[in-house]
Amino acid sequence: MTSMTLWGLFISAFVAATLAPGGSEAILAYLVTQGEWSLPVLLLAATVGNTLGSMTSYAIGRYVHRHKSPEDLVSGRESRVLGWVQRYGIWSLLLAWLPVVGDAIPLLAGWFRFPILFSTLLIFIGKFLRYLAVAGLTLGVFGAL
Repeated sequence: MTSMTLWGLFISAFVAATLAPGGSEAILAYLVTQGEWSLPVLLLAATVGNTLGSMTSYAIGRYVHRHKSPEDLVSGRESRVLGWVQRYGIWSLLLAWLPVVGDAIPLLAGWFRFPILFSTLLIFIGKFLRYLAVAGLTLGVFGAL
């Protein structure tokens, strides 16, 4: 394995955390089964990439604060996220890993101007736990073969 593979995981995780769909979990699962990178390195690459992608959404939310309302930022299935963020505040960022609706949480967190360092930490924790679960399931399923 080259470092390009690790960068591929990082980039996939970054893109998956923005408003573009991605499949970083599948890439992580594949790399876990290959055993050429240690699990902590893979988890760190995926988590940091995904967290930075979410922080890009956070930055966009902060930028559009004066030009758009929070209702303008979310639509369709994501509209329920506004209620979560309003109800649970910064703690809603622990759910930024969720498929479909999770991308809107950091966007709204930026709009509401949640503290950047604590926001980053909560996003990182949620995403790390998701990738840890993916790796654990992969090892559990494929480790038994």
